[in-house]
Amino acid sequence: MRQRYSAWNLLAAARGGHTDWAPAWREAEPKPRYDIVVIGGGGHGLATAYYLAKNHGVTNVAVVEKGWIGGGNTGRNTTVVRSNYLYPESARLYDFSVKLYEGLSQELNFNIMFSQRGIATLAHSRHDLDNMVQWANAMRLNGVDSELLDAKQVQALMPRLEMSGASRFPVLGGFIQRRAGTARHDAVAWGYARAASALGVDIVQNCGVEGFLTEGSGSERKVVGVRTAKGEIRADRVAFAVAGSSTLLADMAGFRLPVTSWSLQAMVSEPVKPVLDIGLLSPVLGIYLSQSDKGEVVMGGGLDRFNSYAQRGSFATTQDVVAATIDLFPSFSRLRLLRQWAGTVDLVQDSSPIIGPTPLRNLYVNCGWGTGGFKAIPVGGWTLAHVLATGKTHELAAPFQLERFHTGRLIDEAAASGIAH
Repeated sequence: MRQRYSAWNLLAAARGGHTDWAPAWREAEPKPRYDIVVIGGGGHGLATAYYLAKNHGVTNVAVVEKGWIGGGNTGRNTTVVRSNYLYPESARLYDFSVKLYEGLSQELNFNIMFSQRGIATLAHSRHDLDNMVQWANAMRLNGVDSELLDAKQVQALMPRLEMSGASRFPVLGGFIQRRAGTARHDAVAWGYARAASALGVDIVQNCGVEGFLTEGSGSERKVVGVRTAKGEIRADRVAFAVAGSSTLLADMAGFRLPVTSWSLQAMVSEPVKPVLDIGLLSPVLGIYLSQSDKGEVVMGGGLDRFNSYAQRGSFATTQDVVAATIDLFPSFSRLRLLRQWAGTVDLVQDSSPIIGPTPLRNLYVNCGWGTGGFKAIPVGGWTLAHVLATGKTHELAAPFQLERFHTGRLIDEAAASGIAH
């Protein structure tokens, strides 16, 4: 059976009607015991399993997913990849992820359709411009590319943008990260799943976790496995990467996470010819826009401000997003909305992630990415795999430990993470 994608294999397989391709990944049933069990078959869980096998040679690994691969937030985001963060700790983390994305299609032998078209952030006042200067210069000091833009440069990048001064929020300038862009969300999940399975990882779908197997008590209490819909699975170490459901898993384990779950929605228009070559963010209007490879204008906004595990959004947020979009691009008023969706995101007080051990021995967590989990899939998997395999925290993840909520060493990235993108 053919497994590697290449021009030669495509031509050779065509002679037989493409009937000899191997499945993208094996449909596995859980074994009684693994070295490591990863809960969550989204991007972060699959990336963790892949890097455990590739970087550390740990292949006796199971990824257990209550639904289907990529059926959670991985398939419910707006595909933006960027590293325009303010603080050095965040810049190092997210830019490492962008660098991994840049070579991911070749590494996984799967086209994730990463398009580095650039992401522009708009300024609508003198105060915004001052903030943009500080933000862009901080990025440069952190080794991340950024370029300040005046109003004419913004208009050259987006000719359909309302620049006559008739807008409620006139565009005065902004900055752009040209290495940023978009990737195909499903392809990222499928690519990691396929590559991890090829290295021997078991991917178990429709296998919800119902509890943890523990031994000991007090500070010596440790996790030794999980109870699932398909029976008990023993493991030396267990990790969960389940985004907005992180608090539910923590409750099962008997501890609390400083995480709040919110609904985050987005929508797309009917497909049209190319009208928006880059992505844009407007912190003031609370929206972000891009155009997909299929021609749909992708629109998103801020959080729906009610706590929920439901994957749906409110009509009020839809109204806000559409109104702001039309204010910036009046010609888009003629487009029809095609569909709308939402995901459940996991926010913490400082809008930064948590990657590492929990109060229970042998139990690890990857959560708190909030509205930016997709862009961080490679680095989230890389750093979680490192601590699972070695027992030592990766240097990129060191500032993002759960203990920071006791010490007060928070990394407040609300400015860069406050909008869903």
